[in-house]
Amino acid sequence: MGRLVLVHGSVLGARGTWGAQKALADRFELVVLDRPGFPPNPPVERIDFAQDAEWLGELLRNGDHLVGHSYGAVIALLAAATRRDVLASLTVIEPPATRVALNDPAVAAFARGGAELWAHGPRDDPEAFLRAFLEAVGSEYDPPSPLPPELEQAARGLANERGPWEADIPLDALAVASCPVLVVSGAHHPAFDGICDVLERELGAERLVLPGYGHTVQRHPEFNARLADFVERASAAQG
Repeated sequence: MGRLVLVHGSVLGARGTWGAQKALADRFELVVLDRPGFPPNPPVERIDFAQDAEWLGELLRNGDHLVGHSYGAVIALLAAATRRDVLASLTVIEPPATRVALNDPAVAAFARGGAELWAHGPRDDPEAFLRAFLEAVGSEYDPPSPLPPELEQAARGLANERGPWEADIPLDALAVASCPVLVVSGAHHPAFDGICDVLERELGAERLVLPGYGHTVQRHPEFNARLADFVERASAAQG
């Protein structure tokens, strides 16, 4: 059936992001990736979605089912566009890929807010910057204070990330890919809804909306079953 490759976003790292998906290990081979710059990997001076997409693309194998959350979903979209020949399916959870939907006022405002936070926010104060970021994306996560070492490293990595509002998602290349796409949102933030609406339409994707868990939609009790159903149908379609 292929591997289930999971790519985390900007704050919690692989373990914190995909803890609820451990239950899928009895059905799939899980490959839970730790992105460069995030624990347990050493810190880096700059995190760039384009570089991470190249890194991810080199790790993908024929028949993989790729799943990305938030910034990791932006990376997954970019990697999928270059490795669409090997993927069996692609699932993206609330990617902040604002350039696909800038005609939506909520998305445009979200992109401006992100650029403003990165340009003028407290990037030299990891905890303050993290809290401002969590508020911006509609997360209800309340980090401990002071931040434990791993979370502080992740917060510093977040502050050093290239803004996802700069990512150009190659929708045309993705639209001609043979692998099915699932777009997941949590009905909690109009910008994410707007982005996911465009991806659903332009990629001919399936859409899953699971409210009540904010930006961490993968923690919804129905998520695993719905993802597994999508992946199994994608594998069956491959023959």
